[in-house]
Amino acid sequence: MTEITVLNSKFEATGKMKTDVELIPESINIPVVHQVVKAALANRRQGNASTKNRSLVRGGGAKPYRQKGTGRARQGSIRSPILVGGGVAFGPTPRDFSQKINKKVSDKAIQSVLADKYQAGKLTVVDKIESDGKTKEMHTLLSGKGLLPALVVTKDKNSLALRSVKNLQYGKGMSVEGFSVYEAVKYENLIIEKDALESLLKRLV
Repeated sequence: MTEITVLNSKFEATGKMKTDVELIPESINIPVVHQVVKAALANRRQGNASTKNRSLVRGGGAKPYRQKGTGRARQGSIRSPILVGGGVAFGPTPRDFSQKINKKVSDKAIQSVLADKYQAGKLTVVDKIESDGKTKEMHTLLSGKGLLPALVVTKDKNSLALRSVKNLQYGKGMSVEGFSVYEAVKYENLIIEKDALESLLKRLV
């Protein structure tokens, strides 16, 4: 059983929330987090780098000159990789870099990140993040509380809070549906709405 302090919209303590998910140091699994982060970065790669090998380069069907008697090295094609204008040897070709992550591994990574933030005092749970969509006001609020850089997670993907965080230099916002372990690791502070955290913890029970 873990108790987490819940703040109001003004970031003042108002109560506690309890969860059966253990957010203790023993819950932190660094290799699993590393695996999920590497997979997230790999999945972002387009994999469309392409080069032409000697069989794809146009021309080069005829032997450029006779085999013997020229004093030069023998050549069978002007599209050989060792000649200018030739194909590329061992060049990149389009490929899929995506990596599959099992649900249990993903859930363990989420628990590890939450436990790490909680143990470091960097997990801030807010009952409801209220905002009028203005970046300046959100920056003033977060910087005044010493919560930057921060990842802001809300329950509603159309929340005005996400709009206000969008242009923060040292901040990013996302809904709990698209929660990213990579982004949580990237930003020092994790600010999350109570409903969003409960939704996230349900996956881990």
